[in-house]
Amino acid sequence: MPSPKITFIGAGSTVFAKNLMGDILSFPELAGAHICLYDIDAERLAVSERVGRRIVETLEVPARIEATTDRSRALDGADYAITMIQVAGYKPGTVTDFAVPKKYGLRQTIADTLGIGGIMRALRTIPVLLDYARDMERLCPDVFHLQYANPMAMNVMALNRASKIRSVGLCHSVQGTAAEIAEDIGVPLEEINYTCAGINHMAFYLKFERNGEDLYPLIRKVVEEGRVPDWNRVRYDMFLRLGYFVTESSEHFCEYVPWYIKTGQEKLVERYNIPLDEYITRSENQIRKWSELSSQLQDTSVPLEVKRSVEYGSTIIHAMETGKPAVVYGNVENRGLIANLPADCAVEVPCLVDRNGLQPVSIGRLPPQLAALMQTNINVQNLTVEALLTGNRDHVYHAAMLDPHTAAELNLDEIWALVDELMAAHGDWIPQNLRETVAHAASQLRVA
Repeated sequence: MPSPKITFIGAGSTVFAKNLMGDILSFPELAGAHICLYDIDAERLAVSERVGRRIVETLEVPARIEATTDRSRALDGADYAITMIQVAGYKPGTVTDFAVPKKYGLRQTIADTLGIGGIMRALRTIPVLLDYARDMERLCPDVFHLQYANPMAMNVMALNRASKIRSVGLCHSVQGTAAEIAEDIGVPLEEINYTCAGINHMAFYLKFERNGEDLYPLIRKVVEEGRVPDWNRVRYDMFLRLGYFVTESSEHFCEYVPWYIKTGQEKLVERYNIPLDEYITRSENQIRKWSELSSQLQDTSVPLEVKRSVEYGSTIIHAMETGKPAVVYGNVENRGLIANLPADCAVEVPCLVDRNGLQPVSIGRLPPQLAALMQTNINVQNLTVEALLTGNRDHVYHAAMLDPHTAAELNLDEIWALVDELMAAHGDWIPQNLRETVAHAASQLRVA
């Protein structure tokens, strides 16, 4: 079996790249893979390259590790491409997405998936992903693209609409949350089978069982016995109200809805233990620890631990290369998969993978309350993607005004002003046609 070329785009994310390289090379059938690492940051790329070579030495495999800052070289002839990018980085990107809305009284926790922060991240990220996709169409048209960047649903939606490249969006929230629930109810994860479906960061476990036994009563018992983890109060509250458990963490989920972060109701933040500005704090901690972690990973005197992660990427590559079937959860275009969600949105569903590629499973209709909640998020996703693909600046405002959390906190004039200020603050990170016409639209509104 010929060894595949697997290109990592954004390989300077060293810890994530390390996990994926370890996962891939742990499969005997993939041990000879050609892994090409690409990043625009040469310093971080060099660290990832050295870590990759250490993984090869530790596992004693014949893999080839290559690193380059030349994107065409990285993608040329690739069989698989894995994107893990953060356009504009923590600074100025993330900092701006938190600082400007805070001036308007709009507080966030993560700001990378939905909300005004998610919209702005999409405006920065999707044009770059589409540039990569155009390069793939030219240099490796048969490549399979594994997309890990947020905002996941918007990225996948744009790729599906604007590119011919086969893509799947991958996240670890489905399998990660299943493990957390298993711990809460005291049932070994390996004994649990589940079916989950929805949209990224807002999928729900439609079935959660052990040997045919419904385990939802055990989840309800966690609440009744007062054992809800302090960091997970929002999700358990949603479970009680909707009847199903959601995949994404409480700190994420609380900013996708209008009910938990509200000006004048600060006791909600305390009641549900909501970590405002959590992503800022997390990022700053990671930056402080980067030098130490980088040194540890490169220190040949310290054994390098290589163990499988929960990420689906290597499983997909292995199944496609060997034909040994596997089931993963992927974010794909809704082509009749979930009947009561829009046909062109991005849905997260179980997928069979083998030599035939990725084959999503049809779910049918979701419980109506779940589909209705998802639709509030899909509205924002769709309008943001529409703004980017058509150049229609008005849809940026429309996305913001229909965002559940933003609309619950700000009036329309505040939303328009916030969008204007964010677009100006991000400057060249935002597509030029949107920057120029947004200013024009705003001036018309003020005259009116």
